[in-house]
Amino acid sequence: MDYKDVITSAPRVLVEFYASWCPHCQRMMPVVEQVKEQVKGKVDIYQFDIDKQEALADQERVESIPTFILYKDGKEVWRDSGEITAEALWTRITS
Repeated sequence: MDYKDVITSAPRVLVEFYASWCPHCQRMMPVVEQVKEQVKGKVDIYQFDIDKQEALADQERVESIPTFILYKDGKEVWRDSGEITAEALWTRITS
């Protein structure tokens, strides 16, 4: 599946760019898993390791990690980098 297919796979799609060695990303893993369960069937969530998807991270102008990008109907509507609470992330992607 290419990136365009990913971001148009549902009306709302959240993409996270992360790295396994990043402490902020490691702290966000359980938060993202929690939110994934809460939004199941409403928002698709995809995670991309920047070390394995370096060209994609460059293409999407990811400058720090973790970076979250929310798409609505295939269009970017929100982007943020760094740690965020589960409540704040849930509110952002469901509003």
